[in-house]
Amino acid sequence: MKTGTILAIAIAAIVAVVGIYMIDIDQTEEATLPDVTVEGGNLPEFDADVGSVEITEETVTVPGLEITPPENDEIASN
Repeated sequence: MKTGTILAIAIAAIVAVVGIYMIDIDQTEEATLPDVTVEGGNLPEFDADVGSVEITEETVTVPGLEITPPENDEIASN
């Protein structure tokens, strides 16, 4: 690495460490959630015309594959 890169990383690390110790945050009051009341309500209703799907089972015969290697072990030349 170049000296400038190492120096920049070192300075960034020092600034980060100093920044962490310079900030001090103290909570001065507890938080509370607001009081919420829920009354009634109505869910929407929908009418939908949808298609139908029929599922059937069929047995399908898949053709097999038979491989016969060559009798001689010669390598093909191009």
